[in-house]
Order: sequence, then structure tokens, then C-alpha cells
Amino acid sequence: MTDLQIHESYQRLLKNEDAQGQKLSTPLAAILALTEMMKQSNAGTMFELLNELKGAAEALSKHSPNPIGLNAGCELFIEFITLFPHDAASFSELKTELIRQGQQYAEEALAYRTKIAELAFDFIKDDSVILTHSYSRVVLQTLLMAHKRKRISVFVTEARPRGMGIKTAEMLTTAGIPCTVVLDSAVAYAIEKVDFVLMGSEAVVESGGLVNAVGSNQIAIIAKAANKPFYALAESYKFHRMFPLSQYDLPSHNPGVLSFPQALSARTRPASSGLPSESSSSFSSNSSPIKISQEDIARNNPDVDYTRPDLISLVFSDVGSLTPEGVSQYLVGMFAG
Repeated sequence: MTDLQIHESYQRLLKNEDAQGQKLSTPLAAILALTEMMKQSNAGTMFELLNELKGAAEALSKHSPNPIGLNAGCELFIEFITLFPHDAASFSELKTELIRQGQQYAEEALAYRTKIAELAFDFIKDDSVILTHSYSRVVLQTLLMAHKRKRISVFVTEARPRGMGIKTAEMLTTAGIPCTVVLDSAVAYAIEKVDFVLMGSEAVVESGGLVNAVGSNQIAIIAKAANKPFYALAESYKFHRMFPLSQYDLPSHNPGVLSFPQALSARTRPASSGLPSESSSSFSSNSSPIKISQEDIARNNPDVDYTRPDLISLVFSDVGSLTPEGVSQYLVGMFAG
């Protein structure tokens, strides 16, 4: 498969829906794209196959503006291939089994959200007021499950620049859950009314920290200051062996984020003598007013941010409820074989 073909396969899989009408998450789509690549692979040895898989993973990452989730899926699958115990009589037989195992894992992983929802349910008390951010399928499933047996109310942040919190609010309101959309800038105002924060994730990293839609970090800081629990929900295939020390260590970061555009063009820039020029003195009256669109703002801002582990109370996953330290230990064990 060429780089373009593996990318097209991944994009197609992202649009597929499961039995509940939910689209595949990026890590699972990446795993299935790699299994499709294996079907067409002409590799004759495990060494050749691993090299092809790593090349395909790099191609997927290169074509994605935010590769964190798909990197987690690729990393998990390649590690599984490397450590898979077998007694196959031939490499062809082994490759067939690896493809079957990858497809089976992706199918079984569709049930992980239900497991997480059941685990988090016990932490949701009757009459709870919950704050969530942006749009997360596992958070949504947890809230819908809780609504069936308990009384809950939900604050949802607007989650600019994509505004995905609106989608969450619409779905919760349709289900009959009392829900209010909160401006991102009003989280500190609303936090005193909240019992706890329930946050989805794009990845949980080796430090036990969280990568999620931008704004998650500041919500965690506010929750910590207000002494409110901050719970993260994450499927285990989103556990990622990455150790960012700051926002700028994330692979989604690029130099254009939060950059300062040039304020004046060469035509209106003051002369180097330091004296006001005719163009500079008349700039405010003769120049066209600058218009800044929402698209301009979105392009100049990050999609995700990193939340430190000391701001997270617990991580609910299909492998259990873990402290951030527990996530670190789990990752070490998972990639140690």
C-alpha cells in the first residue's frame, strides 16, 4: 500500500459506524487501517512486516494535523505484533493470525465505552451537577446511562473554536437531561455550582496526564483551585507512551500556533528615521479596517492541550479506575510484554 492508500483507508474507516451508530475512534481506525495494509503486504519476514507497519504509521501521522490519537493506536498495534507469541508453521499463517487478532481487538474494543460508563456510574451521586467539556462519546454514554437511574444536571462548555460543546448539549437536552451551555470564559464563574468535572480524552500519556480538546487544562486548574474532583474517561487504546513536559511538546504543536501576524505592511510601515511618515500618520484614517474571522482565530490556536497528572483525580478506563500514577505503571507493564 502506498502512503496515499493507507491514508485513504484510514479516512474511510473513520467514517464507518458501529452497531450503535457511533463512528470509530481514531486509534481503532488506525489499527484497522494497519490490518488492511497487512493483507496487501508482500513481506516475507517479521522484520520486513514491522518495517512496513512503522512506515505506514509514519505516513498516517504525517497526513494528520493532530496525530496523537492515531499514534496511540499504531503504537499499540505494532507493539502487539512485536510481542505476539505464536507457534505458526509458516510466516503466511502467522500474518493471517495477526490480521485476525487485530480485527478482533478492534471489534471487542467497541464495548470499552460501556465498561467505562458502568465504572464511572458508581461515582455519580443522585442530584449531581456535572461539568464537561467539548464532545466525548464515552462521556456522553456515561451521562446517558446515569440519567436512566439518577437525577443529574450538566454544564457543558462551548468549546471554541470548534464549538463541539453545542453538539453535546443538544444530544443531552434531546435525551431529557437538564443542560446549560457555559462560555469557556465562564468556567470559573460556574465551578461553585459543580460537584465534579467529567472529561473525555484524546490520549492519556505516560506521566498520567491528559491530552484533550483545548480548554481542558484550564478547567482542570480551576477545578483544583475550587477543590472539585476532576475525572478523566479514557479507553485503554488511548494510553500513549509519550511524556510531554509542556504544551509545546505535543506532536500537534506547530510554530504557527499563537503566532503574531505582521501588524503593518511595508507600504504603511513608518520610515526608519523614527520620524512619523505621511503613511504612518494617516494610517488610522486612510487604511481599511482589519477584519478577524473565526476561521482566522481557529487557525492561530491549538486544537488540544495537555493537563498535568497532579490536576487529575482519577482516570476511568476499561482496565479499571486508575490514579495518574497507576496509568504510568499500566503503560510500563503493557509495553514490557
